[in-house]
Amino acid sequence: MYFTGFADEAAQSLAGQLQATKALGWSNIESRSIDGVNIHDLTEERFNQVADAFDEAGIHVNCFGSTICNWAKKVTDDFDITLQEVNRAIPRMQRLGTKLIRIMSYARMDDREPCDQLQEERFRRLHEVTRRFLDAGIQPVHENCMNYGGMGWPFTLELLENVPGLKLVFDTGNCVGNDDKSKPKPYPKQSSWEFYDHVKEAVAYIHIKDGHFDHNRQALVCTWPGDGDGDVKRILQDAFSRGYDGGISIEPHMQVVFHDASIQADPQARFDNYVEYGRRLMDLVSKIKALC
Repeated sequence: MYFTGFADEAAQSLAGQLQATKALGWSNIESRSIDGVNIHDLTEERFNQVADAFDEAGIHVNCFGSTICNWAKKVTDDFDITLQEVNRAIPRMQRLGTKLIRIMSYARMDDREPCDQLQEERFRRLHEVTRRFLDAGIQPVHENCMNYGGMGWPFTLELLENVPGLKLVFDTGNCVGNDDKSKPKPYPKQSSWEFYDHVKEAVAYIHIKDGHFDHNRQALVCTWPGDGDGDVKRILQDAFSRGYDGGISIEPHMQVVFHDASIQADPQARFDNYVEYGRRLMDLVSKIKALC
């Protein structure tokens, strides 16, 4: 088992991200964006500089937090846009020695019923995306976020049934803020434990986020790991008891939120929050492991 994290929540700059990772004593990073630009969108020159910096720092990119098929992409968009991102990502991941890539299943279509989401087109696209990555020796992992598979555990299972070779990254906190569209209206919020319990056989990677849903503000309020409704302790205890030995990646969302540019934070505050989050998670994991 190893720790890692979305260090762009600690700092926009690569130097700050590396500094935060080293402050935690970690040798892995889940790289998503550098100076606000996703890795598969960096210029070739800038990517080479970034790759050299990772090498010099002795920090390994264990997973690439791509934007491929994510909540900002529509399944009705030109599929070539997705394939171009895939084709740019593969050689860059091979240069970095990265074996995992986070993908999604395109944005939900909230103007349609859950059973009417152009599923077959989603499956077709994800099948091709998954095949290309697997052929390159890279494992795609689907995240339960604001996408088709994230509408509830039955939708994720349906993805797995229709996309051979796809595995999962399970985010403990996303369920807390997402409607469970596998249940009747008015949709309740998802249970992290229920979701995890149904998909855990396919979980290859874990994101740690926690919080509670503020119904007055209609927003997810993120907390320290283990302090919210994300069933973090229960999920990790179960994963360890089952022999889970993969990565555990932090995505605090307490100072900055990747998909909400309106949320700003003091640079030192976001750095300190990220490091404190990582330390608290390490302490929590140590206590959980002592009970297993």
